[in-house]
Amino acid sequence: MSGVNRVDCVIVGAGHAGLAFSACLQEQQIDHVLLERGEVANAWLSQRWDSLRLLTPNWQSQLPGYAYRGDSPDAFMTAQETARFISGYAGAINAPVQTSTAVRRATIHGEGFKVETSRGDWQCRSLVVASGAFARPKLPVFSSQLSPAISQFSCLHYRNPRQLPYGDVMVVGASASGLQIAAELAQSGRGVVLCAGEHVRMPRTYRGLDIQRWLHLMGMHNERYDQVEDLKRLRRLSSPQLIGDVAQRIFDLNHVRSLGVQLAGRLVSAHGQTVQFSGSLRNHCALADLKLQRLVRRIDDWADRQDLLMDIDDPVPFGPTQIESSPLLKLNLAQRNIRSVIWANGLQPDYRWLDMPAFDDKGRLKHDGGIADIEGLYVMGLPFMRRRNSSFIHGAGEDARELSSHLVQYLESVACPMDNLMVGNC
Repeated sequence: MSGVNRVDCVIVGAGHAGLAFSACLQEQQIDHVLLERGEVANAWLSQRWDSLRLLTPNWQSQLPGYAYRGDSPDAFMTAQETARFISGYAGAINAPVQTSTAVRRATIHGEGFKVETSRGDWQCRSLVVASGAFARPKLPVFSSQLSPAISQFSCLHYRNPRQLPYGDVMVVGASASGLQIAAELAQSGRGVVLCAGEHVRMPRTYRGLDIQRWLHLMGMHNERYDQVEDLKRLRRLSSPQLIGDVAQRIFDLNHVRSLGVQLAGRLVSAHGQTVQFSGSLRNHCALADLKLQRLVRRIDDWADRQDLLMDIDDPVPFGPTQIESSPLLKLNLAQRNIRSVIWANGLQPDYRWLDMPAFDDKGRLKHDGGIADIEGLYVMGLPFMRRRNSSFIHGAGEDARELSSHLVQYLESVACPMDNLMVGNC
C-alpha cells in the first residue's frame, strides 16, 4: 500500500466532538489526524439557518482546556459565533486537521482500518467517528409523494423566509428547530401550519435562573447512560422547545399560536396536495405539559433541600397547552395556499461511508457508551451517549477523556504490525 498515510488514530470530523477527542489524544501523545470534509466546524458554517442561536448559554461553551471568555456569559452564540469558537479551539490546541477532505469509505483492514478519502488513503489502528449526530434529515417515505408544486426544504437547508417561494408554509416537527422556524416565518408575515407530534416542553428560565443553570446545579447534565432507565427512549427524545433568548421565559406551542401559527397533529401521510394528520395532538400536548410540571417540581424539591428558597424567585405556574377544539386532521395544501414544506422532524448521523458490520438491524451504530462492537472503533457526540449532555459542546470533554483512555488501553493491548506500520506505543 505505497503512498498510504499511517497513524495510530483517524478522527472523522473536526467539529467540537472530534476536536475534544484530539486534545485528549495529544495529552497522551497518540499520533492522529482529523479528517474534515469542509472547514473546521463545517456544520455550523453551512447547515444552520441565519437567525439560529445556541440553546445553551455562553458560560456552558467549554471544551478541554478552553472556555468562553467574553463578557456576556448568559447570552447565546449565533451559528457564526459558534463556528468561530470551535475554530479558535482548533487553533489553540494546534489540532492536526486536514480540511477539504471527504471520507468516501472506511473498512476493516488487517489489524486496524483503511480510510479512503478525496485526498488519499489512511491506515490506522483505531478510528473515531465524530462526523455529527445531526447530519441528515429524517424524511418520511411519503415525502416523495407530495406534489412537485410544493417546494421542500429540510431544516439543514433552510436559511430565512426570503428563501421560500411566495405563499404559506407547513413546518413538520415541533422541537426546538421546528418551533423556531415556524415562529420566524409567522413573524415575517407568512401563514404557517405546524405539525406537532411528541415534544419536550421546557422553560427558558424558572424562578429567576436559566433552565440550563438548574440542570447544571442539580447534576442532571452528568446523568450517565448506565444509570438511567429506558435509555433507548432517552436517546430518542427530541430537543426541548427552547430558544437562545434571555428575554424569553417560555417558547412553546402557546407562544407560536399567539403569533398566528395553526397547530396540527403529527403528519402521517401525503399524496399530491393532500396531507393527513394524527388525531393524537391533544394527548401529545397533555403528556408534554405533565412532564414540564414534573421537571419544575423536581427543581422545587431540590431547591428546598438545598435551602435555596429564600434566594430565588417565587414560582410562577405554567398553563396548559391550548389546543383548538377540533384540530386539523386533513388539509389540501393548494386550498390553504401552502407552497412550501420544511422538514424539521428530526436529524440523524450519516454513516454511509462506514463500510463494516457495525450496525444493528435498524441501521444504528452499535456501541456501549461510545465504544463500538468492533474493536478499535469509537463514536462521539451522539445524544445521551455516555451522559445526558453528550451531544452538547460542554458534554464532549468528559466523554472524550473517558473514551480516549479506553482507546489508549486498546492500542497498548494489541501487537504492532510486523512491518512497524504504526507509531505511538509500539
